[in-house]
Amino acid sequence: MVVVGTWNLENLYRPGGEFGPRDETAYKAKIKALAATINGFAPDVLGVQEVGHPEALADLTDALGGEWHVALSRHPDARGIRVGVISRLPLTATAEVSAFTAPLAAVQHDDDGPGTDQTSRGMIAVQVDPAPGVTLDVAVCHLKSKLLSFPGGRFAARDEGERARYGAYALYRRAAEATTLRGLADSLVAGHGQRRAVVVVGDFNDEPQAATTQIVLGPPGSELGTPGALRPDRGDAWRLWNLATLIMPENERYSRIHNGKGELIDHILVSRALIEKVGEMRSVVGHGLPSITEDPNARRDAADSDHAPLFARLDL
Repeated sequence: MVVVGTWNLENLYRPGGEFGPRDETAYKAKIKALAATINGFAPDVLGVQEVGHPEALADLTDALGGEWHVALSRHPDARGIRVGVISRLPLTATAEVSAFTAPLAAVQHDDDGPGTDQTSRGMIAVQVDPAPGVTLDVAVCHLKSKLLSFPGGRFAARDEGERARYGAYALYRRAAEATTLRGLADSLVAGHGQRRAVVVVGDFNDEPQAATTQIVLGPPGSELGTPGALRPDRGDAWRLWNLATLIMPENERYSRIHNGKGELIDHILVSRALIEKVGEMRSVVGHGLPSITEDPNARRDAADSDHAPLFARLDL
């Protein structure tokens, strides 16, 4: 058995900088809260997002206790946040992607300047061996946010035209990033999804039926809950299954609360080799999720994350 999870740690910085907690007291409270939640569901492999300072992630693994192996992306965003993996199992970093999958072209991302052909944050893949003769590939992503930012560091639009444009720019980039993530998944599955144990986790910043999330699944027609979900076909060689509908209880199928409404924007996807080996799928909402607004600065001293971790227990 192996437990694989994902958690957006929300601005994991050491104190005193532009984005992290203002003082040591707030920082220590956050590390303590994050560690308590992680130890509560005891992952073997955990994909993480929004790691600002690598040293802060080291502080967190120290608080968890025991030995942890760490891999971090070398491609943070403009604020310095990046994705990573912490693992109880020895790991090997196998891939990092930051350029859009060719031949995808650059996309517009603001009113002025050239387009971008880079993901907002790098995506990584690691490999672990959870059991004798069993190899597990895990990819981690953090796609472009739906919470919009505007020129000059603003989180409020000057007018509705600006809001609409920047909403479109974010969607362009998230779609390109989803396509790039699908390319990374293709390299891991490699047409052998029935044999290759692949897990893709992360903050997709959109819900299960969103077009961007659907891009990552690959061949259509076999989502869980449909008649063809587990019926073998040629698409199984490449397909990924979103475990969202396996989250129990059903009233916990969300990972963030935005303006009072629960959203499932964090996901765990698996290849055909794993879909019938899922023993449990949970969203850990019980640690006290806040309802967030469009201004992330309001939570810089928060003593926890604004996301719930998700985990899948795989019978390997």
